[in-house]
Amino acid sequence: MRRLAAWPAAAVARLRVLLCDIDGTMTSGGRLTGAVYRAMEQFDETGLAVVPVTGRPAGWCDHIARFWPVAAVVGENGAFYFRYDHTARRMIRAWARDAAQRQQDRSRLETIGDAVLQQVPGTALAADQRYREADLAIDWCEDVPPLDAGSVQRIVDLLHARGLTVKVSSIHVNAWFGAYDKLSMTHRLMREQFGIDLDTERDRLAFVGDSPNDEPMFRFFPNSIAVANIADFAATIEHKPTYVTRRAEGDGFAELARLIVARRRRAG
Repeated sequence: MRRLAAWPAAAVARLRVLLCDIDGTMTSGGRLTGAVYRAMEQFDETGLAVVPVTGRPAGWCDHIARFWPVAAVVGENGAFYFRYDHTARRMIRAWARDAAQRQQDRSRLETIGDAVLQQVPGTALAADQRYREADLAIDWCEDVPPLDAGSVQRIVDLLHARGLTVKVSSIHVNAWFGAYDKLSMTHRLMREQFGIDLDTERDRLAFVGDSPNDEPMFRFFPNSIAVANIADFAATIEHKPTYVTRRAEGDGFAELARLIVARRRRAG
């Protein structure tokens, strides 16, 4: 990983979309600061569309798409995208699995979640689980005392054994039925809503994240950035981002914003 300052100004000037994880990337200590919110507004002012790509639930993502200064949101690790059309005053929604599949999945995931909680002491369902449509989120350090690496791996193994796709974020272990992920839904969103073919135009986008569930994005995008707290997962991430900020969490995102805005303004 190279320092953020090494990112070529010409590459920054070409960007159309900034994709960004939320927890541990835009937030600091679990909170979204004014500096980060202002950064999103500044991106919009310089013609750069912001799209959060997050593990957070559908209920939260409806709010994000409506009220944040963003162009769209990918949620539940790729289960859907939402884009709010402010002119038509309607939400555009697309799902990786249809409504019948999601209903069946939720019943199965509830049973699996109960089994994990019984077998791994100290775990809990994520506080936002009730607002989820497609995945299971096991809290390992958001509202519970942080679990050790062995306990987190035990959760992952139990979920894998039940045929689930599993990703570890900075706060949750997320699991779902289906082969989708953050990257696959981002492909669909860009194609359907932005007219961008990621296979030929990936250099027009950048992604910033902080944890193992961002790895497909780090691997795919040459303009990939991590905030400094990526160091917490350095041993478990095979495909690392190209650049890293000096500062952690939301302060790292604000650092990234300052660089992008300054270089885009200089480029005219």
